Amino acid sequence: MSVIKHKNQRVGIFIDTQNLYHCAKNIYGAKVNFDQVVKDGLAGRSLTRAVAYVITTESGEEKNFFDALEKMGIETKTKNLQIFSGGAKKADWDVGLAVDAIKLAPKLDAIILVTGDGDFVPLVEYLQNEGCQVEVMSFGKSSSSKLIEACDDFIDLDQNPRKYLIGFSGNKRNRRT
Repeated sequence: MSVIKHKNQRVGIFIDTQNLYHCAKNIYGAKVNFDQVVKDGLAGRSLTRAVAYVITTESGEEKNFFDALEKMGIETKTKNLQIFSGGAKKADWDVGLAVDAIKLAPKLDAIILVTGDGDFVPLVEYLQNEGCQVEVMSFGKSSSSKLIEACDDFIDLDQNPRKYLIGFSGNKRNRRT
């Protein structure tokens, strides 16, 4: 399928915030410029909805980050960090993101998944079968090759890290995770 991008396309952007945050931190030692990610993903098309799936902690230190996302026009959906008795922590929004994308698909022409998580391959295939063009934006070094193959278009944020990162000086490690 050839990728078509025109100004009248209705686009939904679904951001796996934890995935992108950890990739940027581990690969580049920097933070993600979510405003630039959304702008470039949208590519002049009509934004129907942008949603970032985020995790809250007991300390609440992430509130300023959530506020910044909202000011960018990105809706936030929050879930509490789960801490188990053995000390293990879990923060997973995969099912919530997938359900929202499926629910909104009939109102969208293109869906942008901002994640490198291969668990989303079945979602990509389902959305394509429903007639949506599915695009993925992520750091290629840490993205599932199966996800890249499944989507209609892949935007590799590693191609221009200075554009998509805040606090990146260009001399941080450049390795696969």
